Amino acid sequence: MFEVGFSELLLVGVVALLVLGPERLPVAARTLGRGLGQARRAMNGLRAQMEREIDMPDLDSAPLQRLEQEIRQGISLKAEPANGTLPATVAQENTP
Repeated sequence: MFEVGFSELLLVGVVALLVLGPERLPVAARTLGRGLGQARRAMNGLRAQMEREIDMPDLDSAPLQRLEQEIRQGISLKAEPANGTLPATVAQENTP
């Protein structure tokens, strides 16, 4: 990405010393280090989770396909009344 050499780090350290002072610089450095550590752990956790998701095997779709076929067959079956009359739900829909 970008490279930071020794001279750049020294310049940042001197500016931080001038801005924060010698009393607050160790506390700021410790806080910055903890924050960077937490960010690094979060990125590693995210990377590991993404790799697990990518490597996850696909679900077996055969049982789902059988269930879909059974449901479609159940919907497509039309029960014929035994005595030639309309079922109660159809008779109610057809009466004015």
